[in-house]
Amino acid sequence: MSLLTHVGRDIPVPDRTPESAPYWDGAARGELWLRRCVACDRHHHYPRSSCPFCFAPDPAWVRASGRGTVYSYSVVDRAAVPYVIAWVTLEEGPTLLSNLLGCEAAAVHVGMAVRLAPPPGEGGPPIPMFVPA
Repeated sequence: MSLLTHVGRDIPVPDRTPESAPYWDGAARGELWLRRCVACDRHHHYPRSSCPFCFAPDPAWVRASGRGTVYSYSVVDRAAVPYVIAWVTLEEGPTLLSNLLGCEAAAVHVGMAVRLAPPPGEGGPPIPMFVPA
């Protein structure tokens, strides 16, 4: 399952499916939602209908804290303004790929504390992104 599809050249849009709708609904409200297995109690991302660890069906949706740390990152400086793409390990355990906003690229480091950024402005895609904590 893909979480994003692309329309045109640079406009990502959510790939809304019944499995991922709560994730995107939460993202539009500035929240981060994960699946947590009711059998083994482990969180996972991306949204899917069974646990990737124990294969139990129908994991529960839970709201994540939105806090994490930078696991790895890359500075993309081919754009007009450099930006940072980071793997963020959430307090709940899963690691997800996102953008890091609100700081100079030179200030980013592995282990840096981050938190969920406010939702995008009108017309922006509801993609969870992070800012320094």
